[in-house]
Amino acid sequence: MLDHLEGIASHIFEKAKAIKLIITDIDGVMTDGGIIYDDNQLEYKKFNVKDGLIVHHLQHHHIKVGAITGRDSLVVRNRCEELKFDFHLHGVKNKMEKLHEVLGMLGISLSACAYLGDDLIDLPILTKVGLSVAPADALPYVQAKVDHVSTKKGGEGVFRELADIILHAQGHLIPLIEKHAK
Repeated sequence: MLDHLEGIASHIFEKAKAIKLIITDIDGVMTDGGIIYDDNQLEYKKFNVKDGLIVHHLQHHHIKVGAITGRDSLVVRNRCEELKFDFHLHGVKNKMEKLHEVLGMLGISLSACAYLGDDLIDLPILTKVGLSVAPADALPYVQAKVDHVSTKKGGEGVFRELADIILHAQGHLIPLIEKHAK
């Protein structure tokens, strides 16, 4: 039933027990990093619905969800609103500064925060939070600095994998599966 979580080191589940907030980058994590512009300069991105489906269940179990992204994109704003993220910050160049502001407002410590990122701009946060995760296709020097490298590439369910890890570590995933299997 939880085959997709096999092979994940036990210390990752230990860290996941303390998580109260997941923050994600968007491009290269929630998407494959590609950006398509049409002739009218409209922007298109592809998101994985499995990532989105789990947000409500995280929030139901008192785990807040947010995004801090370096780009400012209407497509991303709309997706974050659709998923009802607790917060989403766009066009942020100093993500660590914004993270400290968010943590202060929410009263959550760095050790209770998980972060998903894939590039240089994410490294300051990835090296400080309680649980850091990078997609399978993140740059090697980013992968070298995180607690866990996902089995999934950006846009292929990285967020969902982390959500499942956290929900399982906190004892919520199996009951959630059983509830929906009835």
